Amino acid sequence: MAPTILTTLLLALGLGVTLTFASSHWFMAWMGLEISTLAILPLMAQHRYPRAIEATTKYFLVQATGAATLLFAASTNAWLMGQWDIKQLDHPLPIILLTLALGLKMGLAPTHLWLPEVMQGLDLTTGLILSTWQKLAPFALLTQVCHLDSDLLVLIGLSSTILGGWGGLNQTQLRKVLAYSSIAHLGWMILVMQFSPSLAILALLSYIIMTSSTFLVFKLAAVTNVNTLASSWANAPALTALTPLLLLSLGGLPPLTGFTPKWLILQELTKQGLPPTATLAALSALLSLFFYLRLSYAMALTIPPNTPTATAPWRSPPLQLTLPLAISAIATIALLPLTPALTALLKL
Repeated sequence: MAPTILTTLLLALGLGVTLTFASSHWFMAWMGLEISTLAILPLMAQHRYPRAIEATTKYFLVQATGAATLLFAASTNAWLMGQWDIKQLDHPLPIILLTLALGLKMGLAPTHLWLPEVMQGLDLTTGLILSTWQKLAPFALLTQVCHLDSDLLVLIGLSSTILGGWGGLNQTQLRKVLAYSSIAHLGWMILVMQFSPSLAILALLSYIIMTSSTFLVFKLAAVTNVNTLASSWANAPALTALTPLLLLSLGGLPPLTGFTPKWLILQELTKQGLPPTATLAALSALLSLFFYLRLSYAMALTIPPNTPTATAPWRSPPLQLTLPLAISAIATIALLPLTPALTALLKL
């Protein structure tokens, strides 16, 4: 792709999300969502093989359905209540429609089945954008709506954490595993969103950091499935030794960074009088932890079937920029001691 076109598409991605962030009117927010959707489609289809085109088509249809449902919900609210303001969504019918529409756009259960299939058809860089940047605008809209149905959010959140963990157990393709990981992590954020939006934002930021480091590791090692993880040591031995910590942080294992949002979310759910919900969420985290352990075992403790006799690839200088990976990896592993400072900053 030409640098000028790539720059234009990336600027359009930024414009769409920024427009949604800055909007107080449903129509402007809808425009921002559409701009970001249309900007990522050429990036998804730039590799012209059938799987990428199929993934792009599925993504377009799903996002168009979500955007149409969102616009219908906003129009219904304007018809019933006479308000187009985002914070003035009061009628139960538009609230339910809006929650389902934004859940569809983000890939929350029960409208999550498109995400693993779309992710499988993308390269790792575009998959990283889809898993992180494209979640921001719908998430911002959900946090701005004041009268969301708490029971519906808890149901969607629990379904996402359970199905996200369950769906990743039998996967061998890394992009599908990361897609189910995204579904599970978003479920944790939705669980606590109505009770503590700032805690949901903290969980989103930690998820973005951890997912970015994982995608960048797989991109540097040039691996796409579990079977090729065993040979990644030849490309980057030190990074291969560090990667299990990144994966276990995604699983929420202490004393790594990923434990922070899960710990605080379980504490908040308990404070809100929802110990059964907190218990189910904690048990669903064990499902996710199992497939992260599978990946860790395959990458760090499995010997490849043959030993290369040529010069070790890790002796060659890396052709990719590794500074973002280094920063995100350090943050993924070592931010847990900063939990008091983060909670004070977000006033949790």
